[in-house]
Amino acid sequence: VEIAKTMKSISAVHLFQTFKDLKKRRFWGSGMWSDSTFYSSVGGASEEAVKRYIDSQKRR
Repeated sequence: VEIAKTMKSISAVHLFQTFKDLKKRRFWGSGMWSDSTFYSSVGGASEEAVKRYIDSQKRR
């Protein structure tokens, strides 16, 4: 979980620095990423399962 949080933090900083207009947008929740994480081996989740998970996070 700590690795995922660190990756989200670093990527958010990079995105905000690269795309200055992102700071003007409102994201679901209080930040760029949701608090949730999803872990699976490459072969453990179908593409459809990943898409459903991402869609469910957008609706929160």
